[in-house]
Amino acid sequence: MFDVSAYRGIGQFGKAYKVMLENDAHAPGSVDRLLVEEMIRLCTETAEYLYSRYTPISVYYKKGMRPVLEEYVEAVTTGSNSSEEFVQAITLFTSGLQVKAPADLDSVQVGGIEEDIIARGSDWCTDVARVGCALNQVAGFPGRMVSLFNTDEAYSGHVIIEAYRGGAWGAIDPLTNVVYYHPDGKPASAWDLMTNPVIIEYHCKNKTTPYTTAGQFRGVAISNYFVWKWEEYDYTVSRINQYYRSVLEMEEQGWPGGLRWINGEED
Repeated sequence: MFDVSAYRGIGQFGKAYKVMLENDAHAPGSVDRLLVEEMIRLCTETAEYLYSRYTPISVYYKKGMRPVLEEYVEAVTTGSNSSEEFVQAITLFTSGLQVKAPADLDSVQVGGIEEDIIARGSDWCTDVARVGCALNQVAGFPGRMVSLFNTDEAYSGHVIIEAYRGGAWGAIDPLTNVVYYHPDGKPASAWDLMTNPVIIEYHCKNKTTPYTTAGQFRGVAISNYFVWKWEEYDYTVSRINQYYRSVLEMEEQGWPGGLRWINGEED
């Protein structure tokens, strides 16, 4: 049995990112904190395990467990005939959640059950990714959470997912409506993108986002989330804490003086 303990947790990507993750705006003990604490770093030593044994490729969701999510899946995938059309339709839907997201930081909520995130809207990548993961599983596609860290820059964390179809894991960004493919049309995994940045360049020609860069895939970690186990998770909703408020306010100002760690993360 492969021991992944040395590759698990929030300390995998340096001190500054460890501090950032310790100050996550999600409530302590919540599912979103758990997913970060349990994430496994993707690297040469763990790739075979993560892509062969870590995540079941069977979905154990049963109809009726989350009827509201089933209604969303049915509505957004109407007319979809292939697995790729289903995945693309779900991704387009999740990317639209940011339209309803409040602009006022005092009104922003993070966390909660997927139905509530959809209802209130969100541009918080962690929440939108979890919604995407859940909807793919309800639709019958194994899914899991993928955290990305540009370790050469400050505060450059992002969360996407992988969905399994056609015998392969493929990376998907539910927030920015990017479904990653190889140039031949096959799904491209986070490992593919990490080790072969040319695939990302291929996507940049079609849809450029702040996250479709090789740098954003310098650090990658994967964690399992299973929508059918929802009764076992803590879905506490929380507000933006002072740590994240300082970062977001600086972002709104355009980072005068350049993007940098501002809360003593490197001390």
